[in-house]
Amino acid sequence: MLFWHVPAPNEALLISGSKSRAGDAQFRIVTGHGRWVMPVKQKASLLSLSLREAEISEDCVTQQGIRLAVRAVAVFKVGDDHPSIANAARRFLDEQATMEELVGRIFAGHLRSIVGGLTVEQIIRERDRVAQEVKEGSHSEMEKLGIVVDALQIQEIGDTSGYITNLAAPHAAAVASAARIAEAKADQEATEREQQAAALKAEYERDTAIKRAGFLAETEQYNARAAQAGPLSQARASQEVIEEQTALAERQASLAAQRLEAEVRRPADAEAYRVRTLAEAQRDQVRFEADARAYTERAIAQARADANNAVAASLRDGNQELIAANRTVENLPALAQAAAEGISGSRLTVLNGTDGMNEIVSGIVGQGLAILDSLKQGSGGAAPLADGAGGVPQKLTKLTQDGAGGAGSGS
Repeated sequence: MLFWHVPAPNEALLISGSKSRAGDAQFRIVTGHGRWVMPVKQKASLLSLSLREAEISEDCVTQQGIRLAVRAVAVFKVGDDHPSIANAARRFLDEQATMEELVGRIFAGHLRSIVGGLTVEQIIRERDRVAQEVKEGSHSEMEKLGIVVDALQIQEIGDTSGYITNLAAPHAAAVASAARIAEAKADQEATEREQQAAALKAEYERDTAIKRAGFLAETEQYNARAAQAGPLSQARASQEVIEEQTALAERQASLAAQRLEAEVRRPADAEAYRVRTLAEAQRDQVRFEADARAYTERAIAQARADANNAVAASLRDGNQELIAANRTVENLPALAQAAAEGISGSRLTVLNGTDGMNEIVSGIVGQGLAILDSLKQGSGGAAPLADGAGGVPQKLTKLTQDGAGGAGSGS
């Protein structure tokens, strides 16, 4: 509405011409709500309560006589209470734009006074102390102006004479030395780390190369095996065929050897054995025949001698059986010859050689001698015959000689 005025949250409404007053003020202060303003009779004005900033840049001389260029910043505002608003309205209502400059000059004066009582070292080390003392020194003045200082900060301290630079030189040198040492150490550590990293990288590359080479070798080996699989299979098949052929050849050779053994060697051995056996049999037969003839001759000679002796004894004793003995003696050579011829012409196999043949011949002759011996025993009491009684001794001798000759020829 035209006559209704409402101040902003950061403003204070000042109404003059009203009979009602706020304390000693000659105007009404309204904040936070609206108010009717009568035209012609009342006048309304606005005072900003916003935060303001004043920059301070001042050349100050320290207790040591050293000139410093100090730059600071002050943050302030009009107080929210009615007395502060009234004080600020009386002084800055029409000149609110110059408030920062005026406050800055007031702070500059207090700053010069505070810095003049301190040394450069104290100012450098105790900036907060300097700001606090400036605030406290200007408090009464700010209160009269209705201003509340929120903050005061010293931003920069400039040294036109180089004192601060020289003051900081040893420290700067030490710091620079420490910095160089630290940098060198850092470089050394960095170099060592780089070397370690390079060694690790080289080791990793080596291991990677070894593994890659191993993989490539395995791949090449696998490819080689795959490439050789066909020839190897063919070679194995050929080897198996060769082994089967070899086994077949061995079986055929064994079969041929068996056939040769059965068809050639054994018959040859059998034939050789037959021939050798026949030769040995013929040799043995010849030897046996010779032995038989010799034994027969000896037996006939003995028999002839015994017969002659028997005939002579019979003749002397007058044995009546002389005729029978004479006949026996006459037939004895014929019997021996017949036995020898039978043995010679027979296929008799004598197992014990000459002894066996001798046993056969002696058996035959022995039978004849046994007959003759029985005749001799039977004619023991007879008178012997004279040589002239028929001429028996001479006849017996002739017969035995003829018989021995016949046996020898017949054997």
